[in-house]
Amino acid sequence: MPELPEVETIKNCLLESVLGLRFVGVSLLWPAMLKRPLRADGLPGEAQFRRELVGKTIRGLARRGKYLVIELSHGKKLVLHLKMTGCLLLFPRGTQPGPHVRAVFHLDRDIDLHFRDQRKFGRIWLVDEMSEATGRLGPEPLEVGFTPEVLAGILSRHAIPVKALLLDQTLLAGLGNMYADEALHAAGINPARRADSLDKAEVKKLHRAIRQVLHSGIEAGGASVNTYLRPGGEAGNAQDLFQVAHGGSGRCSPCESRLERMVVRGRGTYYCPVCQPPGRANQQAPQ
Repeated sequence: MPELPEVETIKNCLLESVLGLRFVGVSLLWPAMLKRPLRADGLPGEAQFRRELVGKTIRGLARRGKYLVIELSHGKKLVLHLKMTGCLLLFPRGTQPGPHVRAVFHLDRDIDLHFRDQRKFGRIWLVDEMSEATGRLGPEPLEVGFTPEVLAGILSRHAIPVKALLLDQTLLAGLGNMYADEALHAAGINPARRADSLDKAEVKKLHRAIRQVLHSGIEAGGASVNTYLRPGGEAGNAQDLFQVAHGGSGRCSPCESRLERMVVRGRGTYYCPVCQPPGRANQQAPQ
């Protein structure tokens, strides 16, 4: 699933390629992915969507959590969520869409932006306010305001497994399964530990690890472990840096112990049993 580093990479690539371009058309090949606007009967308002999008210029691009936000010349926002298997690819005008392309945004200068999504979970909104699509997200972990104290406050209010907390987008925006596993490993924290059991030193380690693995992921262009590609079609390289995510190399590089897998609140989780030992019984959260 594209997480914060992948969406940030897409945003940065598109800033170089499509900023200032105008929408000249849109082909919705899977109309169910359109969530806003809606017709009065509750079905996707495709005609209204085209009418409000075509002719508008891309004035800016932003990211909020795992959402990509395209700011338009008339003030509205085109918001995209790639979900599990989505990616955005740039092609010359007239390129035949592949079998999993669900929407094509036609831009001037003969550029098409293909929204490819194998699982059909991706979503599109055209809204006045970004929050109409993104809802109530937690703080951005790479912003200056996200301090160890902010993280400590979030952790202290929840007795759930720390891995589950990191995945809750209403508590912290942008982390997914891959980078949560990487951050917990870098911090030496067992994924099943109760979030409110971490002491001050552990919180500081986790805060530093979260920011470190996200920055490294962005610098490497995201992780191409499934369907993710950068808009130009290039693969990312962040997966080459993974220590535990998706099983890593099978062994923990610092200690050479064999990695283990557990399920935390329904999510497959890889960790090192030596570097990330379980806490005392009262520190472990229910699975």
